[in-house]
Amino acid sequence: SLRLRIGAEVVTADLAAGDSVCVSGVCLTAVDPSARAFAADVMRATVMRTSLAGAAPGSRVNLERAMAAGDRFGGHIVSGHVDGLAEVLARTDAAHWRVLRLRPPVELARFLAAQGSVTLDGVSLTVSGLGPDWFEVSLIPTTLADTTLGSLEPGANVNVEVDMLARYIDRILQARDDSDAGVQP
Repeated sequence: SLRLRIGAEVVTADLAAGDSVCVSGVCLTAVDPSARAFAADVMRATVMRTSLAGAAPGSRVNLERAMAAGDRFGGHIVSGHVDGLAEVLARTDAAHWRVLRLRPPVELARFLAAQGSVTLDGVSLTVSGLGPDWFEVSLIPTTLADTTLGSLEPGANVNVEVDMLARYIDRILQARDDSDAGVQP
């Protein structure tokens, strides 16, 4: 395991010990928060399955606080439980946006749908293109400026979280198929 110390003024404004913070898509618990930083302990299993394994002093990360009950809901449901790493295959730049083509882990491809939701390094996005072993996302100027996604190059690995509802539907269908086949849960 490791302990990260993350500098961030906006996210730490009223952060208390024990609060959840999404760090590049990974839900972590704040430890020892101050006005300008907080620490978080990361278990070995999390380090091994996420891009946090490559974190080094000075690395930029995307940060987001957990949504409070009753807040306005402006995206898809994201838990901060990373499903795996996707590899950036290509980057296509346009005047005011960028398209990233990524290769998801084989076991996650079935959860991706054109115009569906996916989270990359904690950023909720829409799948803008889909192929047999790749998917694309289109990044608007705000996303390019305010997140780490604008600096991604081919070969980079990013944390990917598939749509939570797709995971639940898949599990329900698996249980139904197992039941139809006489398999006990």
